[in-house]
Amino acid sequence: MSYTTPGQPQGKPFSVSNFLREALIAELVAINGYVRAINEVNIPELRKLLYHIMLDEKRHYGMFLEALRKCDCVEFEKSLDSISHVEIKNKPLKTRNYEGKDNTTIILKEIRDNIKGELEAVLLYESIIEQIDDKEIQNLLQRISNEEKEHTEELTQALIRLDKDPFGPLDCFIR
Repeated sequence: MSYTTPGQPQGKPFSVSNFLREALIAELVAINGYVRAINEVNIPELRKLLYHIMLDEKRHYGMFLEALRKCDCVEFEKSLDSISHVEIKNKPLKTRNYEGKDNTTIILKEIRDNIKGELEAVLLYESIIEQIDDKEIQNLLQRISNEEKEHTEELTQALIRLDKDPFGPLDCFIR
């Protein structure tokens, strides 16, 4: 669930963990931008440069998520749980659509966009929790936020299992 314009985060981070989620969103937007550019450019040297930069962005995503897991114990717990929940074994992802065209790029972009939406939802819900006094609504938002964190971790497991490129420190979280 996402209500933002690409590249324009919805909320303002009120905590270190929310700042890290904003950073994760920025990295996902960057990765998708580089993937799109790589697919559209036909100059081999430029494609190589863009691919190199994209690998850095993926590593940054891994570094930020690792830092988030250290700040947010629920996120860390969900990351451990997601290892056994996600049973995708294919790496790298190689699929074709009904016309026989490679649609790997589209699938990975959709996963990244879904992770972005989950991160935005956590930012929104946790920023509301900090602004309201109603305990019942706070508890409701916290329960939903925890589920969104689980979705983030499960989608990340799918992403790092299907993408042929490394995600830095996250590669040790698969299997």
